Amino acid sequence: MKFSYLGVAALLAVPITAPAASREIQELQRDVGLLQEQIKALQTSENEKLTELKTLVQQAINTADKASTGVAVIQGTVQQNLRDQESKVVTPVVGLGTRIDSMANDFRMLQQSVSDLTGMIGKLQNQLTDLNNAVKVLQAPPAPPPSSSAPGGDVSNPGAGLGPPPSALPSATELYNNATRDRSTGKLDLALSEFSDYLKYYGNTSLAPNAQYYIAFIHYSQKDYEKALKEFDLVLEKYPDEDSKKAESMYYKGMTLVQLGHRTQGAEEFKEFLKRFPNHDLARQACSQLTTMGLKCGSPRAAAPAKRKRA
Repeated sequence: MKFSYLGVAALLAVPITAPAASREIQELQRDVGLLQEQIKALQTSENEKLTELKTLVQQAINTADKASTGVAVIQGTVQQNLRDQESKVVTPVVGLGTRIDSMANDFRMLQQSVSDLTGMIGKLQNQLTDLNNAVKVLQAPPAPPPSSSAPGGDVSNPGAGLGPPPSALPSATELYNNATRDRSTGKLDLALSEFSDYLKYYGNTSLAPNAQYYIAFIHYSQKDYEKALKEFDLVLEKYPDEDSKKAESMYYKGMTLVQLGHRTQGAEEFKEFLKRFPNHDLARQACSQLTTMGLKCGSPRAAAPAKRKRA
C-alpha cells in the first residue's frame, strides 16, 4: 500500500511536457484514484468480516461454556437422583431382609414348639399305656413272661406287645429311658436286653420303631452284621408306615450289606434311600458310598433342617 501511494505521488510530481501526455496522466490519476477506492472498500469489507468472525467465535465459546455448565448440572442432577433412588430402595430391602430373618426365627421357634409338643404327646401316650397295663395287672394275675429268644417279640403280630408286663418290670417310659442311657454310656448288651423287653411288653407304643432300630444299630456297632441285617429288615417290615428311624434303617441296611460283601444289593439300597429321602442328613454319605463303588450319583439337594425326633 505504501508503494502505491509513493508511485502516485511521483506521477503527480512529474511536470507535464505535452498535452497528450497530460491527458494520459489524468486518466492514470483517475485509475489510481479508483484503485485506491477499491482498496479502501476491500479493507473495510475484510474488517467487517473479521469483526463478524470474531463475534461468531465468541458466541461459540459462550455457547460451549453454557453447554458445559448444562452438562455439569445434568450430571449433578442424575447423580443426586441415583443417590435418592438408592436410599429409597436399599432401606426397604434391608428392612425386608430383617423381617425375613425374624420370620425365619419365628418359624424355627414354632417348629421347635411343635417338636416339643410331639414329644409331650409321646410321653403322654406312654403314660396312658403304663396306666392301662397297671389296670390290667390289678384286674388279673400277671401272666408269666413268654419264652422267646428273638428280639422284638412276636414277628407274626408286628407292633403288638405280649400282654401285661411282670409287676417287677419298669414302666414303658422308665424302661426306654434306661435302655437309651445304657446305650449312650456303652453298656450295649444291657441296652440290647432292655430294648428287647420294651418290644416284648410295650410293642404297641409310638417308641417301638425306635427300640427296634436301636437293637439293629447295636448289632451293627458290634459288627454282628448278620443279626444287624435281620433287625434293620424288621424295622422296615414291622413299621412300614412309621417315619421314625425308617430312613436311618434303610441307610444302615445298605452299609450292612456292603460290610457283608453284597455290594450290588447295598448299592440298590442306597439308590432307593436317595430316591425316597433326598433331603436327609445321610443323603450325602449314601451318595459318597455309591461314588466309592464307581457308580454315578446325582448331587443330593441341600439337606433341609432336620426335624427333632424322639430318641
